[in-house]
Amino acid sequence: MEFELPYAKARRRIYIPDGHHVDVIAPKHIKAATKPLSVVEHALDNPVGHQALQEFRGAKSAAIAVNDKTRPVPHEYLLPPLLTRLEVLGIAPEHITLIIATGTHPVMPPEEYAWILPQSIIERYPIMCHDCLAQDDLVFLGETRRQTPVWMNRHYMNVDVRLVVGNIEPHQFMGFSGGVKSAAIGLAGKATINRNHAMMMDDNARLGHYDNNPARQDVEDIGKMIGVHFAVNAILNNDKQIVDVIAGEPTAVMQAGIPRVQQLNQVPVDALYDVMIVSPGGHPKDINLYQAQKGLAHAALITKPGGTILLLAACGEGTGSESYEHWMAQGARSYDEIFRRFHEEEFQVGPHKAFQIARDAAQVKVLLYSDMQPDFVERLLLTPVADVQDAVDAVLSMLPDAARIGVMPVANATVPILS
Repeated sequence: MEFELPYAKARRRIYIPDGHHVDVIAPKHIKAATKPLSVVEHALDNPVGHQALQEFRGAKSAAIAVNDKTRPVPHEYLLPPLLTRLEVLGIAPEHITLIIATGTHPVMPPEEYAWILPQSIIERYPIMCHDCLAQDDLVFLGETRRQTPVWMNRHYMNVDVRLVVGNIEPHQFMGFSGGVKSAAIGLAGKATINRNHAMMMDDNARLGHYDNNPARQDVEDIGKMIGVHFAVNAILNNDKQIVDVIAGEPTAVMQAGIPRVQQLNQVPVDALYDVMIVSPGGHPKDINLYQAQKGLAHAALITKPGGTILLLAACGEGTGSESYEHWMAQGARSYDEIFRRFHEEEFQVGPHKAFQIARDAAQVKVLLYSDMQPDFVERLLLTPVADVQDAVDAVLSMLPDAARIGVMPVANATVPILS
């Protein structure tokens, strides 16, 4: 049997001899919308909730939170119709600012803007990139019900209309991305993100959970404090193509989108697997280990204790987190030591990746096929793989005949439901 898994912007082929029990765990294969621009136009013309763009006629300024290079958001389809409508409302293009919502991710320099935005948009509208550490660019709004201090990008706050554009998709501890999250986390100060992400330790902060998820509901509270007026969210298929678009009041967008995402992305699984062969989904889901870890977490949910996960993730930009690397370099020599230090120290985004990886790697053997140097991978307490097929062959050679093998080609977008 032959399988192809996404790897960066290409694919890697693996072979599994006939006779093995192999399941492919992936979202339903759904055809892309044949006319994606028309789908966006329809969503904007038929907003959900009690908010329509026409209500902002007379506004003088607007800001749109747009996702950075780590998210496969189809900006080339979502933004042009939205920007046109804002101009029709009377907002001049020089007063419509696009703010790249990086959260704690590295700040994108202007030369990278073309990686995520059409050139026609870059030439017509002001664009800036958020920096969660630039205190002078943040304004304090108070605290949420869960005592999260809300520091928000002041440029986003100093406009008449605040919008978000992104995708609704599964998230390992937020439950789902989408809605106000692009602004509530993407344009927040680091203190805000640290406090919010610390809630990932709560038992209800889980993949696919929304209503009772403290981390996600804290995000909703932040969104209300910001006053996010309008959201445009896409739902994508396995090939990162538009299937549907929902626009309108942000909470209503989530309420309408989550059932659709559950229908597409949840996959029933009847038993745990001895081996999981996993790709986060290729670029940009494997742009760095910070993003690729999510695929590991999803696969670990259905891997037997003591089993093996082979993770194919290019990680062309390394870990994607200097603070994670620095924390690991300060003496993290075992998973037990990671757990001890993580629980003793104040929660910090970046080092939290060390905990998330250790949480799963302490239960299963993790093999990593990537573009990172083997000695660097070993310092992260993972096992590097030089040849992916050799790794597959070696793992299979140690399995009993009745072993179960799972293949997850788009793990970051897959919600396995163990029955």
